Amino acid sequence: MLIAFDSTQQALRAEMLLEYAEVEIDICPTPKEITAGCALSIHFPGEELETVKHVIETENVEIRGVFKPIQDGYEQVDL
Repeated sequence: MLIAFDSTQQALRAEMLLEYAEVEIDICPTPKEITAGCALSIHFPGEELETVKHVIETENVEIRGVFKPIQDGYEQVDL
């Protein structure tokens, strides 16, 4: 799964918080199919969605959205 951001500051903040929560993440370029204000996104395993959601909500991380890959691109997931 993928988290997209509107700012690099929020992407880097989320990276730090998720690493602290021991979520396995990768920083990657935001796919062109996803319109976001930031060129960085965070990729994480789908089974970590609840942990990611908890970190985003409790730490007030500003995100564009969480997306899951589908056959022809990405689909936004409701949190």
